[in-house]
Amino acid sequence: MKKLLLLIFVMIILVFNSCKKQEMVVLFDSEKPYVADNIASLYGGTFNQEGKVLKVHSPVSSKYSGIKINGQWNLSQCNNLIIEATNFDTKEYLPLTIHLEGPGASLSKQKNIFLERVYVPAGETRCFSIPLPSVLPNPEVEELCKGMRRDPFYQWGSISTLDLKEVVAVAVYVHHPRENWDWALNSVTAEMGKPNEPYSWMTMTKDEFFPFIDKYGQFKHNDWKGKVHSDEDLKTAHVQELEDLKKYPGPEKRSRYGGWFDGPKQEATGNFRVEKINGKWWMIDPDGYLYWSHGVVRVTPSTAMTPLDGRKFYFSELPEAGTEYAEFYTTRDELLYPYYVARNIKEIYDFSAANIKRKYGENWRKDYADMAQTRLKSWGLNTIANSSDKSICLMRQMPYTDRIELKSPDLESSSGVWWKFKDPFHPEFRTNFHKQLMERIEELDDPWCLGFFVDNEIDWGEPSTLGEWTLQCPATQPAKIEMLNMLKNKYKNIQALNAAWGKTYSCWEDILKSTDKPVEKAMNDCIEFSVMMTDAYFSNVRDEFKKVAPNKLYMGCRFAGSNENVIRIGAKYCDVISYNIYKRNLYGFALPEGLDKPVMIGEFHFGALDRGMFHPGLVKTANQEERAQCYAEYVESALRHPNIIGTHWHQFADQATTGRFDGENFQVGFVDVCDNPYPETIAKIREVGYRMYDVRNEK
Repeated sequence: MKKLLLLIFVMIILVFNSCKKQEMVVLFDSEKPYVADNIASLYGGTFNQEGKVLKVHSPVSSKYSGIKINGQWNLSQCNNLIIEATNFDTKEYLPLTIHLEGPGASLSKQKNIFLERVYVPAGETRCFSIPLPSVLPNPEVEELCKGMRRDPFYQWGSISTLDLKEVVAVAVYVHHPRENWDWALNSVTAEMGKPNEPYSWMTMTKDEFFPFIDKYGQFKHNDWKGKVHSDEDLKTAHVQELEDLKKYPGPEKRSRYGGWFDGPKQEATGNFRVEKINGKWWMIDPDGYLYWSHGVVRVTPSTAMTPLDGRKFYFSELPEAGTEYAEFYTTRDELLYPYYVARNIKEIYDFSAANIKRKYGENWRKDYADMAQTRLKSWGLNTIANSSDKSICLMRQMPYTDRIELKSPDLESSSGVWWKFKDPFHPEFRTNFHKQLMERIEELDDPWCLGFFVDNEIDWGEPSTLGEWTLQCPATQPAKIEMLNMLKNKYKNIQALNAAWGKTYSCWEDILKSTDKPVEKAMNDCIEFSVMMTDAYFSNVRDEFKKVAPNKLYMGCRFAGSNENVIRIGAKYCDVISYNIYKRNLYGFALPEGLDKPVMIGEFHFGALDRGMFHPGLVKTANQEERAQCYAEYVESALRHPNIIGTHWHQFADQATTGRFDGENFQVGFVDVCDNPYPETIAKIREVGYRMYDVRNEK
């Protein structure tokens, strides 16, 4: 009896403890009084208290838009950050960034900060638990890890350089919002408890940690499902995949180009074109079948090239000169190689191509190309998207696209994500583009070629930006001379311009010579010239394009943030408007009011951290299962949009574990660095790809 009573007592204690709420440190609670002075706006974010809810408005911004809460907290005895937020949008996931700061924090330098991103589903209130970083015993080891967007010490995929003993601010915002967001911050708390333990490699000394990359380009100090430990593993995986490909030869009832065989057949013109049919935009394949482009970017063996300069001690088994795998010091990706040259990177190693040779043998290039064609068809894809290996595209077994990056004199004072803006008024602009088109002579009349993207993710800035840059250029800049002519025609004399701008120029030449940032009163003229320059850019490209390749689609410049003026002008000249959109889905996507054009999604992806990589890419998911589900949701949302005629995933294979020319080291491939597919993702690609025409045809 005593034993029974004791057992009951112990059970009561256990139940009491399990139900007891964890002690919390409150950073913000919308239901409790707070000091308004402690909350500040970030880049136009506004907030107001409505009842027990703090509502926040994050307007379109080129930076980040939200709020910042100032305070003084010691979180060193906490293990999780808890945030509760509400998304008032009914269509799209809300991408919220949570950002803790210590004294002297710098986001650009990633100094004394902790940063993580969460996604709040449309129309929902969600609570997220985010592990807080642990203290690393040997921070000098991480300091040696250079050239990666995220290195092995980014705990749980978060940026974490913060001393939790002294937290002075928490910021919650939407990073670079391209539309207005309305949301609510309900609470931010930290859960008391034993601090999180770092992963084993995070406690290693320098001698224990380096080298940290094995001969296959994989992280040495961790293991995961599908990791390759020997050449035999590569060959075994290949045999198993061949069995899978036999089981799934590809979707039925498709035209030879991958079009909808049972759909309403149109006129066969021998080339791809676009038409609106029954309220939806479609591509039409050369034989007249309706076609929706389901593709993947960068089908090439050289996806995991990585710089070696100053970093050779990262790698355990780089081949000696003259040995079999030394050839992969010189293989390259032709599209991206100029980016290495521009950064003066001297030594590179191509881990992905080396592994492909280990897997396929001496005829690795041909066997890889054949395998790529078989894979894509089996997976339910029908497009080899831009930046892919030309030899694979020109096998003419699957439709493909190409991308041209204009090589022409810059607008000197401009900036850009990849390159400066090209001056469309320069006399070399069209002649250089003509040369680049003629370099692709085999593609210009190839029925398997859908068309061309011209440029990628141009920085268009605000409506006035191009004009502002132009006024800060040297006097010899053709665009500046053109802008001066516009101003002369408008104002007739310098005195009238001075009156409008509040300036004291003595003559028109003073404007040419000046490289000062324009005054606020000049902004309307900057907007007017920006429109003129944008029109010159698109019209010059289209005119030259259609002169040389009249039967190919001009597929735009792959917008990744723009302004409405640019989109409307681009729509006048492009056959297809293209966007790179990194979101959970496209249910909220809309063209500017009144525009009705076909749209191609040039890039999207999702990634996770459960397969040995350090960075999940631009849209993080919890694991491979969620990643696969996100793929299906994204593509299905595109299939249901009347304007969207295709989606192209970026990219076919993972980037190098140690980063490419700009440090990107994303887990975003259909296959890994060892050319082995991610089975969860492939299953969902097939599921969507095999039934995509049924989904597209839904009423």
